[in-house]
Amino acid sequence: MTLRRLTIRSLAALAASLSISIPLVGHAEEGEITGDPEAARSKISMCIGCHGIKGYKANFPSVYHVPMIAGQNAEYLVAALKEYASGARTFPTMRAIADSLSEQDMADLAAYYSNLK
Repeated sequence: MTLRRLTIRSLAALAASLSISIPLVGHAEEGEITGDPEAARSKISMCIGCHGIKGYKANFPSVYHVPMIAGQNAEYLVAALKEYASGARTFPTMRAIADSLSEQDMADLAAYYSNLK
């Protein structure tokens, strides 16, 4: 098994073990997912390692400037995570992580990060 596959599998397993869910904050219609920033606190460990370091650059599969997501619009964050999960956006690490997230996890993480400054 290559290091690349091992890394992706390890990240996906970690994300799955954290049972991440993301709802959006606000008034929800019945059946609508609502993000809870407090619920996200137990889910951010997979994000903070890259997105919490100012100027951080990933080097897999190529050098890539990792964006800071604190203060980003919640709807944008959910949309981006869904695009990584579907393969519409391509970055192996994010694909593995997003693929392991439920819609509730995505909404919770988006609510958390959109409230940071």
